[in-house]
Amino acid sequence: MTFIISKYLITAFIIVFVSEIAKRSDKLGALISSLPLVTILVMIWLYIENQSTEKIANHAYYTFLYVIPTLPMFLVIPYLLSKGYTFSMALGISIVTTFFCYILTAYIAKFFGVDLIP
Repeated sequence: MTFIISKYLITAFIIVFVSEIAKRSDKLGALISSLPLVTILVMIWLYIENQSTEKIANHAYYTFLYVIPTLPMFLVIPYLLSKGYTFSMALGISIVTTFFCYILTAYIAKFFGVDLIP
């Protein structure tokens, strides 16, 4: 139980830390948040919990494939905000855009024999 609480605390600390940095510096906050911190933490937790190297490798591989359809969101949000959309509207539209990009990525991956739909 102590281990899972530690996982929560460390993970939450990183998220709060990055958001505090982002308040002070747009570029530094973006740089830190662009790092695959969550993925690195998950792989560390999997390793500590004695998961197989195959499971860790699969996690890294699928994370790579799932990151691709999220990238347009980082262009859609600033574009919509610069056009006067509210943050909520820009976020909502970017979420819908990301969802459709996930569907498209899954379809293309399936064409190459990779099943991304859980």
